[in-house]
Amino acid sequence: MIRRSFAMAAAVAAAAVALAVATPLAAEAHVRIDPDQASAGTYAVITFRVPNESATAGTVGLEVDFPTDTPFTSVSYKPVPGWSAVVTTTTLPEPVKINGATVTSAPTKIVWTADAGTQVGPGQFQEFSVSAGIVPNTGKMVLPATQTYSDGSVVKWDQATPASGKEPEHPAPTLYINDQPPGDSTPTIVSSSTVPVASGASTTSTLGIGLGLGGLALGAIALVISVLALTRRPSAQAAPRADSSEGGEGSGGGEA
Repeated sequence: MIRRSFAMAAAVAAAAVALAVATPLAAEAHVRIDPDQASAGTYAVITFRVPNESATAGTVGLEVDFPTDTPFTSVSYKPVPGWSAVVTTTTLPEPVKINGATVTSAPTKIVWTADAGTQVGPGQFQEFSVSAGIVPNTGKMVLPATQTYSDGSVVKWDQATPASGKEPEHPAPTLYINDQPPGDSTPTIVSSSTVPVASGASTTSTLGIGLGLGGLALGAIALVISVLALTRRPSAQAAPRADSSEGGEGSGGGEA
């Protein structure tokens, strides 16, 4: 009985832990920027985290569009083994004033392409980083991405997150500058300096995931305790039966 109780408790705990892990991972299963905050007037390292969501095909291409109304003045990329990258610079629809200078052309797109035999396989993810600046003094920058798979399928991550904060099915990677990320109450540091400074890491999402895991872990412990309590009840009721049996034997002995 005790072994069975511990086995049952272990099964419940394992299920709870699996739920705790699966919940935050499901929310992360799309192309996103991590960290997703930067300071205006700086150069920032922007990392696109790309999970592979297909069970049968691998990711072989990623394309990211940069805005033309609040453009970056330059974009350089970090080499990724097995991948090539091309940054496209085009003439802007309208000239833009940046730090007193009139900008007529800017980087508008970057495309990463996997070499032959290279891919982000099922159950894997890859990070693609750029150094971009000058970060404009604006609320946020929406950077639509297109993910291409080895079977020819294409997924567009281009839906803006509404003011309600409810995430759409295919949210566009978003860099928050003066605006706060949905569900984040931590003030964003805004700088007017143009000295190149890499963006700081955001710990809000990590803290939220940690708290969620902690809560589910406590729930798992509570379930284990409940299972142990329920399985011990029959043992506690067995004592009176033994006493009753002994009493019967004693009575019988008196009659003899």
